[in-house]
Amino acid sequence: MKVLYTREQLQQWRDDVEASGSPTAAVMTMGALHAGHGELVRVAKEQLPDDGELIVTIFVNPLQFGANEDLDKYPRTVESDLALVKSLGATAAFVPTEDVMYPNGRPATIVDPGPLGKLLEGQARPEHFAGVLTVVAKFLNLLGVDAAYFGEKDYQQLTLIKQMVNDLDLPVRIEPVPTVRDPDGLAMSSRNRYLSAAARQRALAIPAAIQAGRQAAATGANAQEIEHVAMACLEAVPDDSEVAAIPVDIQYVVVRGTDLGEPPKRGEARLILTVVVDGTRLLDNARVDLSAAAGKEPG
Repeated sequence: MKVLYTREQLQQWRDDVEASGSPTAAVMTMGALHAGHGELVRVAKEQLPDDGELIVTIFVNPLQFGANEDLDKYPRTVESDLALVKSLGATAAFVPTEDVMYPNGRPATIVDPGPLGKLLEGQARPEHFAGVLTVVAKFLNLLGVDAAYFGEKDYQQLTLIKQMVNDLDLPVRIEPVPTVRDPDGLAMSSRNRYLSAAARQRALAIPAAIQAGRQAAATGANAQEIEHVAMACLEAVPDDSEVAAIPVDIQYVVVRGTDLGEPPKRGEARLILTVVVDGTRLLDNARVDLSAAAGKEPG
């Protein structure tokens, strides 16, 4: 696996790949990699032909962190990250510094996510998605890959990246990869390492709420009823007093269409929620099918 640190090294890699005619794919990360990232790499590698080139980027992007967020304490584990992606078959890794990515300082031109970027996470983190889309657009231009793989756990982010690629006619396929969960059900996230044992136990209300919402949908609940069921799970007080004492701030629990618009009366929708557990912001979502609700007898 080639490890690239400069734009010149990256351009040489790109020239070599283009000369060989090999298909290419990318997985973009902020490091602190876990099995969820590993699944992105595994799926990308699996879908590439044998002569395909898979590049992984590792860069903690300052543009997507707002004031009082965790940029400085965000974990940096580059050596173990590189070992993981190498073991999974990545053929190159690009590990730029901030000066390499933003050689002229903070860019004056930022990608505006539009109205969808002001919903949900965008309400609490107004600069976040502009920072995400800007760095993703830069990486797509620098890498020149055929496809890029993103996880469904950050569903709003995935939706906005698809929107950007479509609106700006960027020549790349965006491939979604399902959320990976730990055995206890918690969606894998680099931020899970911030949770104490008691906070993690309290956070298990999140996958429980997701599961309850999906079950409610399967039995004919509509979007509002699904939201109510999921909210009730999150608000339930645990029996363990230490776990119950963990502070929880439920940011939102919503059912949306797959495009983040209003949910359909029938068909696929998305249950999306964010909860701050003991200061750690945790996101989750899952597909829900509203077909049973649409076919339910009135009254």
